[in-house]
Amino acid sequence: MAADLPDPTENTEPVERTEPAEPVENAERTEGADVADVAEGAEADGIIARPPRRGTRGRIVMLVDNSVHGDSRVQKQAASAAAAGWDVVLLGKYSGKEEETVWMLGEAEVRLIGVKAKMSTRPKDLRGAPMRRPLAYPSERVADFRLQQVKAWRADLRVRGAALKTGEDRSPLGSVGGRVWLAARRGAARATGRWVKLRMRHTKKLRTIRRTRSTPLDRATTAFWLTTMGDRAWRRLDPAVWDFELAYGPVIDELRPDIIHANDFRMLGVGARAKLRARAAGRRVSLVWDAHEYLPGVRSWANQRKLPAMVAYEREHAKYADAVVTVSGGLADLLQRTHRLPERPAVVLNAPEAADASRFTDLPVPDLRALCGIGPDVPLLVYSGLAARQRGLDIMVDGLPELSGVHVVFVASHPELPYILRLMKRAEELGVRDRVHALPYVPHWQVVSFLSTADVGVIPIHHWPNHEIALITKFFEYSHARLPLVVSDVRTMAEVTRQTGQGEVFEAENVEDYVRAVRAVLDAPKRYTAAYEVEGRLDAWVWEAQAEVLDGVYTRLMRGAGDGRNP
Repeated sequence: MAADLPDPTENTEPVERTEPAEPVENAERTEGADVADVAEGAEADGIIARPPRRGTRGRIVMLVDNSVHGDSRVQKQAASAAAAGWDVVLLGKYSGKEEETVWMLGEAEVRLIGVKAKMSTRPKDLRGAPMRRPLAYPSERVADFRLQQVKAWRADLRVRGAALKTGEDRSPLGSVGGRVWLAARRGAARATGRWVKLRMRHTKKLRTIRRTRSTPLDRATTAFWLTTMGDRAWRRLDPAVWDFELAYGPVIDELRPDIIHANDFRMLGVGARAKLRARAAGRRVSLVWDAHEYLPGVRSWANQRKLPAMVAYEREHAKYADAVVTVSGGLADLLQRTHRLPERPAVVLNAPEAADASRFTDLPVPDLRALCGIGPDVPLLVYSGLAARQRGLDIMVDGLPELSGVHVVFVASHPELPYILRLMKRAEELGVRDRVHALPYVPHWQVVSFLSTADVGVIPIHHWPNHEIALITKFFEYSHARLPLVVSDVRTMAEVTRQTGQGEVFEAENVEDYVRAVRAVLDAPKRYTAAYEVEGRLDAWVWEAQAEVLDGVYTRLMRGAGDGRNP
């Protein structure tokens, strides 16, 4: 790496969050669950523990709160640790869509666990809310039933009217009396219908209140629990994380790890509790916390209780980590200050592997341009990664009318994501739909080769605290693909891009400035790709170098050289 560049360990991308389930009240009663209960759950789920492989350096159980697919960081962690001689089992969450729940990733074993969202519905949310919305039904299911009931009533009255009209009705009231009765019942049905619709509107408003927890009453109760319970307040505010504990805990206990590697904040608590159970049983287990993002700085969930709840959850369990690793130097400094860590967390970038793209499979790397249906001379801009509004992808579509002949491709987890479909609709409105493409992810070991046939790698993310302190994963992937970059002016990424000269920086959310940057890169691409010819520039931006850092952390813990502050 060139001497005038900032340390690349200062930056990388936080792994994306998945939305936690809705909370339920009074969940702290499960806190004291006996280890025997956990083991019983493992047996019920058909978990079979296998003994550690002979000749290994120790067993590492890695935890992640997603289905592993699409999470390049945890996949590389597991595969590289297993290749280095560790016995690795990676536990992920079964989403219900995966065809396989157990498979091998190199020499590492992957298992997906079903997480039953039993704690995601609050009992009180199944009852009425007379103080908040007295006219609302207790739940939307009741509202839907009432609406359907009125529709059935009116349909029946239409048939009765038809019978009276044709003389087939044999009402004891006679023809005139039957018509009077029918008119009265129709009036009652209309009035009831209006009443039901009014209550349905209140029910929907109650649903929004319950989903967002943003009313003054909710804010007051949130503050009350945080004040009275401190870091334990998540038990009241968002105890749905218990579902992860109750699902993963039995499996961890059965596997009897030497090291637990907990990825991100939800798994931190799961790993910490497993460590405490193991220590109580007389087994020494070390906990590695892999912090992917600065939790207080993330974009908050719709439910405004979740973020303070999860911040408290993270604080409660951070003290049990024997070692902390994270994705950037800036985040390492924040974590050390926030949690008063005795040492700065080790930085493990989510950089791509230098190894050949086919090392896990003989399948050829897909042709990006062929999948887009374009030839080698057509200008192609690529965005690869999470598709979300805060990632700023709209600007890539909005700028196309000013970029004649240029095509855009979004490589996302699913091309049919609602946000991607909205982008396609916007492209149709602008008359550029034929120049916008969407493709699914490829395996992480194929990403660099897959992207290399594009002309420009685009990172148009908006200004958010976590975006400011990181070089996101695609920055490294685009760099190894030797693509000129067009990036928004989030702090760290803009600084590095300007210093290396590998791309152009534009003002985030400014379409005119974005178009300028794209034109500059397309007009003189070699000016920017020359940055990759500097000797040693990319050497530190490879996973193999990061795997050595992580292996050093594991080795130190196995030798008993932890900081000694944790039970």
